[in-house]
Amino acid sequence: MKFSRRWLSDWVPIDVSTPELCDRLSNAGLEVDGVLAVAADLPGVVVATVESVAPHPNADQLKICIVNDGDDRLTVVCGAPNVRAKMTGALARVGSVLPNGTKVKRARLRGVESHGMLCSEVELGLGDDNSGILDLAVDCGLDSDALQPGRTLVDALALDDVSIELDLTPNRGDALSIRGLAREVGLLNDRPVSPPAISSVPATSDAVFPVALENPGGCPRYLGRVISDIDITKPAPWWLRERLRRCGLRSIDPVVDVTNYVLLELGQPMHAFDLDRLRGGIVVRDAKPGESLALLDGREVAVGDSREGDRMPLLITDADGPVAIAGVMGGERSGVAPTTRNVFLECAFFSPISVAATARRFGLHTDAAHRYERGVDYELQAQAMERATGLLLDLVGGRAGPVVEACSDAHLPRPKTVRLRKRRLDRLVGEGIPAVEVARIFERLELAPQADGTGDDLVWTVTSPSHRFDIEREEDLVEEVLRIHGFNAVASRISPGVVPLGQPKLATVPAERVADLLVDLGYSEAVTYSFVDSRLADLLSPDARPIRVRNPVSSELAVMRSNLLPGLIGALKRNLARQAERVRLFEIGQCFRIDGTGKLHQAIRCGGILCGPRHGESWARQPAAVDFFDVKGDVEQLLAMGGRTAVFEPAVDAVLHPGQAASACLDDEPAGRLGRLHPEVTGALDLPAEVFCFELDMDAVLARRPPTFKGLSRQPLVRRDLALVVDRDVPAARIEDVVRARLGDLLQEFRLFDMYTGKGIEKGHKSVAIGLTFQHPSRTLAEAEINQQVDDALADLRSELGARLR
Repeated sequence: MKFSRRWLSDWVPIDVSTPELCDRLSNAGLEVDGVLAVAADLPGVVVATVESVAPHPNADQLKICIVNDGDDRLTVVCGAPNVRAKMTGALARVGSVLPNGTKVKRARLRGVESHGMLCSEVELGLGDDNSGILDLAVDCGLDSDALQPGRTLVDALALDDVSIELDLTPNRGDALSIRGLAREVGLLNDRPVSPPAISSVPATSDAVFPVALENPGGCPRYLGRVISDIDITKPAPWWLRERLRRCGLRSIDPVVDVTNYVLLELGQPMHAFDLDRLRGGIVVRDAKPGESLALLDGREVAVGDSREGDRMPLLITDADGPVAIAGVMGGERSGVAPTTRNVFLECAFFSPISVAATARRFGLHTDAAHRYERGVDYELQAQAMERATGLLLDLVGGRAGPVVEACSDAHLPRPKTVRLRKRRLDRLVGEGIPAVEVARIFERLELAPQADGTGDDLVWTVTSPSHRFDIEREEDLVEEVLRIHGFNAVASRISPGVVPLGQPKLATVPAERVADLLVDLGYSEAVTYSFVDSRLADLLSPDARPIRVRNPVSSELAVMRSNLLPGLIGALKRNLARQAERVRLFEIGQCFRIDGTGKLHQAIRCGGILCGPRHGESWARQPAAVDFFDVKGDVEQLLAMGGRTAVFEPAVDAVLHPGQAASACLDDEPAGRLGRLHPEVTGALDLPAEVFCFELDMDAVLARRPPTFKGLSRQPLVRRDLALVVDRDVPAARIEDVVRARLGDLLQEFRLFDMYTGKGIEKGHKSVAIGLTFQHPSRTLAEAEINQQVDDALADLRSELGARLR
């Protein structure tokens, strides 16, 4: 939420600097996400009076104006159609620089010298209207003091203000308004809060439009009021449009602007219907099968499509069908238009759960839904209706009818009574907080505390106000006291205690070593959601049964992940979109699967993804892209941490490229998979063609073979190199297995150092060059003995694999 500091100061005195105000808000749990000036500095832009206007002798579209800037009378050439004598505007003096970068210079326009520039809203960075210069008296409604020539525009329009953006936690819906923030700031600064007076607006018309509740659980309270004979062509006043702009909303028309203003001021969403487009009466009910609604944003949604396990969304309807999705967005059919003359103003309390489910189901995140799903004050509706009615009558005229209300008291929330023990408070805080201060905090939070007992046996009983939905248990009250008392006010102490020495685990590799090794290999760690898009899950886990979330945060987070690829691919795409050329990411996290019996299995897996150049740009090496053997080498190092050798076998995987996919095995047990993403996957996700990935079971990665010591031989090493011709499908690991089975402990090292296919090698075969290193632990091996061992190994290779010497 964004708010204007000046607007907030109308409610509560703020006698601290903006940085100090932001610090106090953040320390109280209302995190400040950013601070922006509401306007540019506008140096050299002053209030000026146009004393006379004459036609330009050489240009029909230009006028020659004599302008009083408080210091002098200047000649300014202006092309604005609305410039006239006696008007007051904003003059950019020669030498000033406007927000759009325009440098105002002395210029000769069609033979007439101009000494400045009369500015529009757009040129001043204050709005979107560039149809003419800004009329400070008519457009902005400034009084005579503010219109004194020579006064800076920043001072005249009170532009020395900032817009502060808050990133509120979901439990603090009460702070999504100036009213709620004033309550917090007044408490934090020990200042009184002075809300504007809101008086009841008497009905001057008998016009009513009936309302009824068919689902009181979703909407316990609904108020409506007819306002007739309005003039919507009147623009909203400058002060209202400016307050909306400083809070991040743009002006649309007076009716919508008033509903948005009440939303920001009081925190109560409201909506206005064109009464002449409604028929019969308002009924708040669940959607019916087959119903659809065209929304104000132009989309049409099938509100009546039922999904298994989902309730029908709550709608606002009339005799012709749906006119709005309750608490989320209005419909196009009943929207306010430039021809609207009669409006039906609605104000309601909707169930937070109902609005949250509906908004996420249709992917609609609106300001109204944002507040309703966090909880709106359920006693605020009548006050908000009077506030909006008064503003509308002041702005667009008209006559107000009586307020019509439909209410189900049994379905409205009830205040919660919670007890706080002083002994418990002091224990959780770590020091004693004076009882007087605790009582003062509760009073200012409108918790109506009742104290019982004395000393450490003191107990406060409080009642949650209608705007606080998050006060439910004793710990909530501890949090309230501590955040207002101040976390920094609690002394820091080192907790006494004895920390036992850790015991080494010989059977497993420390989990942190996996992340450390991957970082050493050039990867960066990614942390992604366990919830993924169902379409992405189907693409990347075609053989897995999806585990759906009953109440997903959004449609993109609707199922539990069965592997780590969806999150890693999403992180890869974000990096590539930001022009990253070389990307290596890894993640360690839980994955979820359901077996054939319906049982849920959770497993921690380690996954990685990489693409781009093998190395960073350098003069020392030629650029080359990563390939299958890069990811294979990284996986080998991961699996080697436990002292075990991995065996890689060709694999058939729907997600991986045929011929560039492998499964990794340890002790004949599968440990994971690796390879290049399938072209269909990269094409569907708009990824580069060569993206490689791996995914391993963390239990396999962390399992360690206990180390054993073997004495070092002093005897010389002897090496024999062999070039073998074998069938192309014979893996190198199979050759090593045959050789080691024959040579046993005499073979100290087996090394594959070359592979060749081409001229001289028959089709369907390959040449494999291997190096065999021999050593006996206690004696020197004779030449004849080594030759015999080599011959025996060749005989086994010939009989088992069909190998022959090249």
